[in-house]
Amino acid sequence: WQTLVGGLLLHVSWKLGWVEINLCSRSEILSWLPASVLFVGIIYAGSRALSRLPIPVFLTVQNAAEVITCGFQKFVQKEVMDLLIHSSVLFLLVAAVCLPLCDTQFDPNGYLWALIHLICVGKKPFFFFFPSSLSDLDQQYINYAFSILLCPSGDLFSALDFPFLYFYRFHSSCCASGLLGFFLMLHTVKLKSSTTSGQYAAWSFLAK
Repeated sequence: WQTLVGGLLLHVSWKLGWVEINLCSRSEILSWLPASVLFVGIIYAGSRALSRLPIPVFLTVQNAAEVITCGFQKFVQKEVMDLLIHSSVLFLLVAAVCLPLCDTQFDPNGYLWALIHLICVGKKPFFFFFPSSLSDLDQQYINYAFSILLCPSGDLFSALDFPFLYFYRFHSSCCASGLLGFFLMLHTVKLKSSTTSGQYAAWSFLAK
């Protein structure tokens, strides 16, 4: 529901000329599909983990993805990081490792899905390291389209047994989430284009 709403809003905005999307090169689209697979993995694994873990626990584990991203920036991109970033990443890692050990309601399946979600979140920035003619909106449009096609196949029949399937509050909440996610994505793209890479990374890290 969330990606469907976001995809429809982005498509309508494109057709009305509010945003610019160029999907001319089939090879560029195909080269971005692995990142779209990770995008779907983030959504699906995250939803599965959230259905089993409390929200604070899930967010603590999710933030550990910053360790993967910072490791990539330090050892692959050879970026210089100050002591504050190293300390912050270390605290995130320690919190994520210690949390399962202290969890009195430990759910192995929940943590497994959270780990898959963490890996997908951590690996997605790797694709931005390679040059691409696709803009951020192009990439997001492909992600939306791919997830709309792939996500329904995950639990299509199980969804029929969902207890709140016919509650208008559930559907209105999903639509509201998709709407807010769409505007957050547009704001993120605007922030990324109007700031330096260092400033954008700082804002992103602060938000996490």
